[in-house]
Amino acid sequence: MAASSSFPAISLLALTFIIFTFPSAVRSSTIGVDYISRLLEIQDRERPAPSVQVAASRGVLRRLIPSHSSSFDFQIVSREICGGSSCFIIKNHPSFKRRGDPEILIAGVTGVEILAGLHWYLKNWCGAHISWEKTGGAQLFSVPKVGFLPRVQDAGILIQRPIPWNYYQNAVTSSYTFAWWDWKRWEREIDWMALQGINLPLAFTGQEAIWQKVFQKFNISSSDLDGFFGGPAFLAWSRMGNLHGWGGPLPQSWFDQQLILQKNILTRMYELGMTPVLPAFSGNVPASLKSIFPSAKITRLGNWFTVRSDPRWCCTYLLDATDPLFVEIGRAFIEQQLKEYGRSSHIYNCDTFDENTPPVDDTEYISSLGAAIYRGIQSGDSDAVWLMQGWLFSYDPFWRPPQMKALLHSVPVGRMVVLDLFAEVKPIWSSSEQFYGVPYIWCMLHNFAGNIEMYGILDSIASGPIDARTSKNSTMVGVGMSMEGIEQNPVVYDLMSEMAFQHNKVDAKAWINLYSARRYGKSVPSVQDAWNILYHTIYNCTDGAYDKNRDVIVSFPDVDPSFISIPHERQGHYKNPALQRLVIKEITESFDQPHLWYSTADVVHALKLFIASGDELSQSNTYRYDLIDLTRQALAKYANQLFLNVIEAYRSNDVHGVSEQSQRFLDLVEDMDTLLGCHEGFLLGPWLESAKQLAQHEEQKKQFEWNARTQITMWFDNTEEEASLLRDYGNKYWSGLLRDYYGPRAAIYFKFLIESLKEGNNFQLKSWRREWIKLTNDWQNSRNTFAVESGGNALNISRWLYNKYLLTPDIESFNQASASHII
Repeated sequence: MAASSSFPAISLLALTFIIFTFPSAVRSSTIGVDYISRLLEIQDRERPAPSVQVAASRGVLRRLIPSHSSSFDFQIVSREICGGSSCFIIKNHPSFKRRGDPEILIAGVTGVEILAGLHWYLKNWCGAHISWEKTGGAQLFSVPKVGFLPRVQDAGILIQRPIPWNYYQNAVTSSYTFAWWDWKRWEREIDWMALQGINLPLAFTGQEAIWQKVFQKFNISSSDLDGFFGGPAFLAWSRMGNLHGWGGPLPQSWFDQQLILQKNILTRMYELGMTPVLPAFSGNVPASLKSIFPSAKITRLGNWFTVRSDPRWCCTYLLDATDPLFVEIGRAFIEQQLKEYGRSSHIYNCDTFDENTPPVDDTEYISSLGAAIYRGIQSGDSDAVWLMQGWLFSYDPFWRPPQMKALLHSVPVGRMVVLDLFAEVKPIWSSSEQFYGVPYIWCMLHNFAGNIEMYGILDSIASGPIDARTSKNSTMVGVGMSMEGIEQNPVVYDLMSEMAFQHNKVDAKAWINLYSARRYGKSVPSVQDAWNILYHTIYNCTDGAYDKNRDVIVSFPDVDPSFISIPHERQGHYKNPALQRLVIKEITESFDQPHLWYSTADVVHALKLFIASGDELSQSNTYRYDLIDLTRQALAKYANQLFLNVIEAYRSNDVHGVSEQSQRFLDLVEDMDTLLGCHEGFLLGPWLESAKQLAQHEEQKKQFEWNARTQITMWFDNTEEEASLLRDYGNKYWSGLLRDYYGPRAAIYFKFLIESLKEGNNFQLKSWRREWIKLTNDWQNSRNTFAVESGGNALNISRWLYNKYLLTPDIESFNQASASHII
């Protein structure tokens, strides 16, 4: 590939001269990097021996492409060789003479750098693509056979990191995605991390076992903790003090197996030269601590999304950071982790104020809180650095500049790093004078709750990190991916991971052309045209809206139909785009509207191009995933339109119209379920079965499955007539879920619409809610099983659905309303 010519080249024979000839031209740094230089030096000294990192890297290579395990040679080199930064170097192997000899030599400062170099080579010289298994897996068919790997330029290729860290995860990813993972799945994920160049991942697994031991030292019994920890699918929010007890209690077997799993995770991360981020004490304590230490400053927090402030789940207890007991517990927790794990990377995550507002806004008090939180960490590890999610500064208006400064400046400069968590949409660095001088990491949040929705802002990803790093007085120290759930939108994560090594802005349009060829292993003009459309539509969301998928199918409106207004303009041709709006008059706050930011007509055309290329690409797993996802996307938006057709007929007292359009909606849900069953990435079964597989006996299976089912439906507590305030937040387009739950739920609503018209009564909103909530609670407690393997021909079914729904006479009105937003 000619792409190699755009990268700085250097000969391995001249490596000793790099420090004099290369860094001044290319090496990037910021003020923030200088602030964390001491920590970087400590971490370099404490990394495993080169032989350990090389061996771990070779293990990744064997699992990725075993046929080529002899084709690559790996070496660890010093930062000095790389000009003072982290880098990888790709070189034609000098020993290559015949087939079977190593062909390519890849050197790097750590195992992660080596594997990032391997990925860079496979991507740019072999046209390969690597994504999660659920999103199509690795496309390696384009890699030439052993002995015929492409040669790089004679001088070799050197790629430096412009900034030290590549961060990964959100505090809630551990529940939305990782909740039921075993070591086999974690091993694949760590492999993926290393190949993407991720060197700063959260490592939150198993911390409840640590807390169990720590709290015992403060005379808190295991039974006291039964109502403290949430269930397996809700531990993220239990850890942050948002809730307690929901989905629990945790069995002892959970504590034990998760601790073993965490030790395996950490061992592998360290072997690859990663810097895993461990948790720290945030002040969240069991209720019993208040009676054991009656003089301690313990306050009860307010309600967090329970329906009626149910004390069983809400209003957790927070130990004031200024209380001496806070430092004691904080130190005990850090020390217990060091005892269990044998080491640390000296960087700890703590989010005391995540969606929990401090009791007063006095800046001195806030400063004292921050200082005390850090003392709790540092007292257990003198080299500690506090990593904090910056979500609070976006989420809570409490954090005005004085309060924000007070918290950020409560810790010595360089001992706190902030995650600019939603920087691709709502950057904080640019409005806070670089976090008022505190080091930060530019993060892409992108996904909420692991929802399945084709969505992204590729232009922002391709330029945002560069703008931040090169801005005046930049304190940026890394880039990161802080999504709430993974295994979706592989194009977004492919580009974002690449930004960890890009010194200049990327031309996203040119990049997308290369992406489609790599993704499927060949260049197909019609698919390339389709991806250009997707780049300008689905992956060009610039309206600043939070994208939580609220399509009607997966997030059915809990609203009286009389409050839904459909403008008269919808009947005819839209001449004025400003009139292209479907309005829901929201007065009950019970309906979070679907988000539409692009022309559906254009996306339907892209789907047509995808289908037309199917005969050429149907054997590609990556193509099948994308075809299903794109078909699902187009049909989901069409379903929103069908729902409005139902409401329009209802408003016109047209019983036949309601019946006909309702059935069309329900048929579509059923058909989409069939489509989604064609790929493992869209199945409900694996989520439920992986939950049950971690259980030790039948009662645990019931509990774990209830956790898994509840998170993706009602989420939190409800009454007979009041649904959870977080219902459908974790919705999923999964085969099994549409047929078994979303379809029947919609049918209940439509039934009440028809009864309302036939009987001449108002819509029975309370009756609808009672039946829907009962359906949901029954479904959460049910034990029916679902397929764990895909079946069916994705191309044939996609073609059939395109012809059935997207070429019908009423598609014209759908396309005319394509720029509409339900607002």
